[in-house]
Amino acid sequence: MRRMRRVKIVATLGPASHDEKMIEELARAGADVFRINMSHASHEVLHQTVARIRNVEKTLGHPLGVLVDLQGPKLRVWKFAEGSVQLAAGQKFILDSSDTPGTAERVYLPHPEIIESVSVGDRLLLDDGKLQLRAVKVGDGAIETEVVYGGKLSDKKGVSLPDTLLPTGALTEKDHVDLLEGLKAEADWIALSFVQRPEDIIDVRKIVQGRAGVMAKIEKPQAIERLEEIIKLCDAFMVARGDLGVELPLETVPGLQKRMIRMARRFGKPVVVATQMLESMITSPVPTRAEVSDVSIAVFEGADAIMLSAESASGQYPVEAVATMNRVAMAVESDVNYRSIIRAQATEPEATAADAISAATRQVAETLDLAAIVTYTSSGSTGIRAARERPSKPIILLSPNQRTIRRMSVCWGVHCVQTEDAASLEDMVDRACIIAYQEGFARPGDRIAITAGIPLGTPGATNMLRIAFVRQDGAGSS
Repeated sequence: MRRMRRVKIVATLGPASHDEKMIEELARAGADVFRINMSHASHEVLHQTVARIRNVEKTLGHPLGVLVDLQGPKLRVWKFAEGSVQLAAGQKFILDSSDTPGTAERVYLPHPEIIESVSVGDRLLLDDGKLQLRAVKVGDGAIETEVVYGGKLSDKKGVSLPDTLLPTGALTEKDHVDLLEGLKAEADWIALSFVQRPEDIIDVRKIVQGRAGVMAKIEKPQAIERLEEIIKLCDAFMVARGDLGVELPLETVPGLQKRMIRMARRFGKPVVVATQMLESMITSPVPTRAEVSDVSIAVFEGADAIMLSAESASGQYPVEAVATMNRVAMAVESDVNYRSIIRAQATEPEATAADAISAATRQVAETLDLAAIVTYTSSGSTGIRAARERPSKPIILLSPNQRTIRRMSVCWGVHCVQTEDAASLEDMVDRACIIAYQEGFARPGDRIAITAGIPLGTPGATNMLRIAFVRQDGAGSS
């Protein structure tokens, strides 16, 4: 199954889309990676869903990625005596350590780490930023605040802390258990919520030990302050625009998105743009014009993947949402301005043989109008380097490692095929040409570029570029 676009689509599974038939429909409509949100999925559901995805993968003969998204800390106020209160701007309101029911003057905050970390002047955002408080006094197990923006506050609404660095790590006890279960289910990616500091990534990497890719969700202002350090440590990252838009001024988010996509390109890390991309399609079979523009901008900027959340998980039109995203992406990639915009965002290759070969391969493929670029890889790093160059020619990634093939489903422009390691240079050329022909990328008489590491099968040692002709029988000669 060959995709006619380069950007990948991540679809979240949920009540509207968890059965095998629907997963197959979503995959046929364009989904490359399936996200399982552990905020809502039990371990039983996790294993069932992964099994269904693998069945669909077998049916389609096309690799599908599985992304397990950890919940992260859930910071909430506790309950009110009347179920809710009305807060007015300018009034005093206390968040304290007493677990008695809340009133219009106070409420229990069951998070001592917040009470210990907030400083005078810090903002506290409640209910996704609908209400805003500012700390005026801290101590004796309580935070006294002044209401900046009031409104209705009801039981167990979330608390966000844009100005406060919490001492707790991103991995809660629940996340740790869910992470181990995700690894047991052989998930391809683990997404870590609530990342504030590089140490959060290091903690998860120690547990994962290379068994899955680690994806950092960038959703906290504290993560923005140490963005480069975090990106260098993770395998991929997600621009979680919903939470960023709560804790940061909304008008700064588009610029941050652009900055993060360019940083991903510079460091050679896949980036997923997420949240509210086709939000109206939760209840409507067609998106708004603004949503189409939003998706288009992410594609024009060169994001590796774009993601659907509730649209595919609980919406009324999950298949239509994926199909719409697919059509928008294809329209952007065929636009007359697309190549020049992508080209303008190119970054200089790193001073390594592998990066130099990847950069040269793109130039050779475009100059000689080759049919495709075929890259052999064990770990996937060569494929990421090839994709980082954003070539106008298709990239075919060949690997004997099924987990590498699945993990690369999130990477821009890469068509993945599992194949045995080549036994010799001649076998390598033949195998590349035959697969390029069989997968519909090259015809007899076409030429392809082949990159690999010599000696064959050496991870991370790309040092060879070869041009080969596809013969009438599909095999190759160079």
